Amino acid sequence: MEHIAALLLVVGCSNAMTACRELPAPVSVFETTTECTAARPFAVTDLQGQAQYVVAKCLAVDPALEDDYDRIIWNVRPDGTLDASLEISGFVVASNGARPEKDYLNQQ
Repeated sequence: MEHIAALLLVVGCSNAMTACRELPAPVSVFETTTECTAARPFAVTDLQGQAQYVVAKCLAVDPALEDDYDRIIWNVRPDGTLDASLEISGFVVASNGARPEKDYLNQQ
């Protein structure tokens, strides 16, 4: 099984940086941060027509936690700098607390 070491986030904005949205990167996950960094300028070039201003950032992924990340938090500053991070929210998405558990110790 291959592990993910980096995620490429691409964001497109208006010239005034007042309206921004995530753009679909041609390839968004990488086995190394070096591969992500090398692909970043090509992704920006490929997506240039999708927004007036396109910025991208490689986010490091801890392979031990890759299945636990569930949010990407990002913000584009007025100067065009992209701040972003991967986070684990800690929220339970689904749970069935009413499920009866079988008590194997008390069975006869």
